[in-house]
Amino acid sequence: MRKIFKSLMFISALALLASPAMAKKIRWRMALSWPSNLTPLASPPIKLAKLMKEMSDGKFIIKVEGAEKTKAALGVLDMVKSGSYQMGHSGSYYWIGKDPNTVWFTTVPWGMTTAEQYAWFYYGNGMKYMKKVYDKFGVYSFPGGNTGVQMGGWFRKEIKSVDDLKGLKMRIPGFAGKVMAKLGVSVTNIPGGELYTSLDRGTIDALEWVGPGMDIKMGFYKVAPYYYTGWHEPASEMQFLVNKKAFNKLPKKYQTMLTTAMKAVAADMFIENFADSVTAWQKMKKEYPGIKVKTFPVPVLKAMKKATDEIMDEYASKNALFKEIYNDYKAYQKKARVWTMMSEYYYLKASQEVEGVK
Repeated sequence: MRKIFKSLMFISALALLASPAMAKKIRWRMALSWPSNLTPLASPPIKLAKLMKEMSDGKFIIKVEGAEKTKAALGVLDMVKSGSYQMGHSGSYYWIGKDPNTVWFTTVPWGMTTAEQYAWFYYGNGMKYMKKVYDKFGVYSFPGGNTGVQMGGWFRKEIKSVDDLKGLKMRIPGFAGKVMAKLGVSVTNIPGGELYTSLDRGTIDALEWVGPGMDIKMGFYKVAPYYYTGWHEPASEMQFLVNKKAFNKLPKKYQTMLTTAMKAVAADMFIENFADSVTAWQKMKKEYPGIKVKTFPVPVLKAMKKATDEIMDEYASKNALFKEIYNDYKAYQKKARVWTMMSEYYYLKASQEVEGVK
């Protein structure tokens, strides 16, 4: 299916290139918040550059530069805003310190699933709010690939109660970090390259990363046997950032080509990550049968939800736009969840009952 899709896009692009305005070669640079070899996070920008080159017959070139080149993983928004890079690939919730409204375009604890969130983006008010939030930065933001539900993290010890969280040293970013801190966790942010060593040496007691497809590359399962299911990042969306001035100078047909290609590679990342996790989890179970998959006890989950609501309400009380997006997001999630339950949840439940799976 992917080959057919790419062929259709290529044929469409040939027609676009008939315009004289498309004759000039365009060279852009894109900065990433991750190393260029850290797939699937780095896959969308790499595939986008390849697609744009192919569809433009070599006339639209995007040079992708990973964090190993830029040396500023969390500086991508500023790089694109300044115009030193025409594009960036990152995560919107990294900019919470600049504007708390940015978190809505990655994911929030107890938020929407990937399908629900994409529906909100494209057929609800998500993209409208995304544009409104990023206008002040002088950039456009577009969905850039989703990891789906992320796992709750690797723990050296089992969590049996809320008291077990108190004093726990954990690497966990974003709103989830604020929630855990509210519950007594000592939250820290450690560079990815130092996480395994920190966990192994006991510098931290737990960490969250992504899921089996990416976690297997890090080796956390070798030193932390408890693998908890997720609650904090149910639909983590990456983002493409595009400098507004650079984008607006493009011929209309190139703008259409770029936005279409971004949407295509974003969707493909979700598929790639899912496939990687399927394969990785089978390998991890076989080679490390001692991994204990756990769900946080209900009292702990309820405490997490309560803390999340309190933090959200606090932000909403201080920021009118945050409150507006929060209310719109919750309203869409409420109506979308009815269909998610009817379609996916009850289908999966019925399948388990028929097959006798426990």
